[in-house]
Amino acid sequence: MEWIADISIRDIIDIGIVSYVIYKLILIVRGTRAIQLLKGIFVVVVAWALSSWFKLSTLQWMMNQMFTFGLVGVAIIFQPELRRALEQLGRGKLFSRSTAEQDHEISVRINEVLKAINYLSRRKIGALIVFERETGLSDYIESGIAIESRISSELLINIFIPNTPLHDGAVIMRKAQLMAAGCYLPLSENPFISKELGTRHRAAIGLSEVSDAVCVIVSEETGQVSIAMNGHILRDIKDDVLLAKLIEELTPKSKNKEKNSIWKWRKR
Repeated sequence: MEWIADISIRDIIDIGIVSYVIYKLILIVRGTRAIQLLKGIFVVVVAWALSSWFKLSTLQWMMNQMFTFGLVGVAIIFQPELRRALEQLGRGKLFSRSTAEQDHEISVRINEVLKAINYLSRRKIGALIVFERETGLSDYIESGIAIESRISSELLINIFIPNTPLHDGAVIMRKAQLMAAGCYLPLSENPFISKELGTRHRAAIGLSEVSDAVCVIVSEETGQVSIAMNGHILRDIKDDVLLAKLIEELTPKSKNKEKNSIWKWRKR
């Protein structure tokens, strides 16, 4: 236990700062595809450790080559996350992100989306709105037209007005930002999907099969609103059900808090 006596206040402060920085960086990476890449790197490190332990020379040589050129590869692969971290550091947001701010941000996002969906549904204007969650959707965002704007109901409505350049395709949202419009999504190949469903619905189901995204669809034939998650679709849902589902999926809360939120939305 003599080593404990060697720990100074400076060491504790040093460890605390480094731990906090790592924690904030994990929060930045958590909402992107980088988390899957980190898991892949972890698997490579475990393979290298096992090759060293069991003295598998060929595998160990291959792992060493990967580590040699891996640093450059990591910098390239994580370029978007590194840029976002530096931007947040420059804006002073890396160390100041409260839960209250996040809850308010999500509330505003849901409110704006619901207003747009109600408008589009009443006029039978087709729409496909995607909420990114843990699995990053950068590949699909890059297939569309970059917007990177604050979410507003007016912007969403204008995007989906027929015969406009961006109306055909999906809108993808990342947190409080509308990242891109006119995005192409993978169509589901599930043979059991109803033949009544069109391309928008199949694209929503297809994306939900390969990610944890939440997709909201407005039918241009009937004006019905549907929601797709985890490879399944719930069709013709009413406002209250859609509201409750978005709150549940985007802001996991206790039942009492959820009920209070729903009541607050109804009062609006």
